[in-house]
Amino acid sequence: VAVYGGVRSAIHGVHSGSAAIARIDGIGSAPRFLRSELAQALAQPLRHDDQGRPVYFSGSEHEMRYVAPLPGYLGKLGPQLQVLKLVDDGKGGQRLELSLALLPPDGQPPKPLGKPQVLLDHVKAGSFGYRGRDAQNRELPWADDWADGQRLPQLVRVRLQLQDGYDWPELDAPLRVDAS
Repeated sequence: VAVYGGVRSAIHGVHSGSAAIARIDGIGSAPRFLRSELAQALAQPLRHDDQGRPVYFSGSEHEMRYVAPLPGYLGKLGPQLQVLKLVDDGKGGQRLELSLALLPPDGQPPKPLGKPQVLLDHVKAGSFGYRGRDAQNRELPWADDWADGQRLPQLVRVRLQLQDGYDWPELDAPLRVDAS
């Protein structure tokens, strides 16, 4: 009985340690992935507004849409509409999800590429922020919404507070392309 108890305790410790390592890896890889993808945002329309003007970027406090290629072999499909969202996880928290869709060259609606992928779960609270310049090239303060779809923000901020006590490094990612 004592040996069984010791083995069981050791197995539980290994599983707990493996779960903690996986969590830390996920927390570290999500910001690197987001910084890379946002830096590749393209001045390619994701849709057109009511006046027929192209919209290059759409951002609110809990969702952003932009066009970018994926890295490596995934990028062979060409530029894709990327939708980053904070969604309710049904357990009193949120999760950060990425959805991808192909942009047909003939102007048809985007075609989703599978189900949304969870980049990070167990999020207690979170928001996106945007900073850039207006049409007269004046610097704008940080905002929860990016209203000017004809321009890309210069910076995107991702703030997350995690449920399990791990720290999320606040992410301020530059977008390298200016649609104007």
